[in-house]
Amino acid sequence: MHQPLKGLKVIDFTHVVAGPLCTHFLRLLGAEVIKVESPAGDPLRNYSLVPEERGMAPAFIGINAGTTSVVLDLKSEEGRAAARHLIASSDILVENFRPGVMARLGFGFEEARAIRPGLIYCSVSGFGLDSPLRDHPAIDQIVQSLSGLMLVSGKESDGPMRIGIPIVDTFSGLLAAFSVVSAVVQRERFGGEGQFVDVAMLDATMVMMLSVVNPFLINGTKHVRTGNLGFSRAPTADTFPTRKGDITVGAVQQVQVERLCRALGCSELLEDQRFATGDNRIANAEAFQAELRSAFAKRSAAEWVKILAETGVPAGEVCSVEDVLERGWVDGRDLRMRVAMPEGNTVEILNAGFRFAEGGPRLEDGPPPLGAHTEEILAEVMRSPRPDSNQVQD
Repeated sequence: MHQPLKGLKVIDFTHVVAGPLCTHFLRLLGAEVIKVESPAGDPLRNYSLVPEERGMAPAFIGINAGTTSVVLDLKSEEGRAAARHLIASSDILVENFRPGVMARLGFGFEEARAIRPGLIYCSVSGFGLDSPLRDHPAIDQIVQSLSGLMLVSGKESDGPMRIGIPIVDTFSGLLAAFSVVSAVVQRERFGGEGQFVDVAMLDATMVMMLSVVNPFLINGTKHVRTGNLGFSRAPTADTFPTRKGDITVGAVQQVQVERLCRALGCSELLEDQRFATGDNRIANAEAFQAELRSAFAKRSAAEWVKILAETGVPAGEVCSVEDVLERGWVDGRDLRMRVAMPEGNTVEILNAGFRFAEGGPRLEDGPPPLGAHTEEILAEVMRSPRPDSNQVQD
């Protein structure tokens, strides 16, 4: 079975993370992605503290595998002419320049649609094209700050806390990929019209925080920072030290709390009126958690996880990324895949995180050296006739 986006061609004017992650997911699902880079290349190529990795930094490899690279100087007429040919042969355009840059180059949505009727055009920016902040520079950390995300984690007594991964870039890229695929379905089902997709990192982050934002919109409830305590505020949904390692428990239902207390050997706690109900446990959380910490200290986190799993209580060790990969928990899930590098070796990267029975996400080729396909691709598109507006190019 073919991959779902096979036959679609994507012209990719993106760099760093949010935009390239969008096109990476399109490529995983079978689309052809032509990455247009400046002569200096995507800055992500050099995101490494190891000098030998620059040009092919791991961060770049992981989200640019399977693409082809064309180098164009879009400030030159020759480069812009070549870009017009690329757009004319494409089904989807994705860009993440600052608002207004593509229009100044002559490749805004209306100009691109005139070149290629039926084009799906996705713009990823910090704040959106009609935001009061549209001209403000934005990177992941800045949007984490402006969105309120840095005041969600940790405790009320803590200062602002950045999420330790580029989570804004990541979620924005995923949302952009979802929106592009939705526009493809819309075009194919309802008449071949193109679409302009406007993805703002700030908007995406607010959606990512919907469990915090929606209560405020609905009834003005403000978020309270609770550290590792779960969203339910139940004192049995928290992280506890053990004899060896830490354990996170998620006992939020009464039956789960009862099972937890029995497993810990402290069923008598439930006979204490302070701890008998969920509301009472929240009101007396400090005293209840002191009892739990004393019980958890008797065994290791690994031992407790096994015991609690057998009793149906959600629990997990606090693990490092290395722990997860080395223990084989995701083996056999098609989460990891090997891709061929230009040097002839192979490296392992992450797949999409979901599977199809057939024709699912997959790559075999690694990322391209800067400009490796410039001559080949430009020679092809410049001799090809302009595609019909509803034609899908193989």
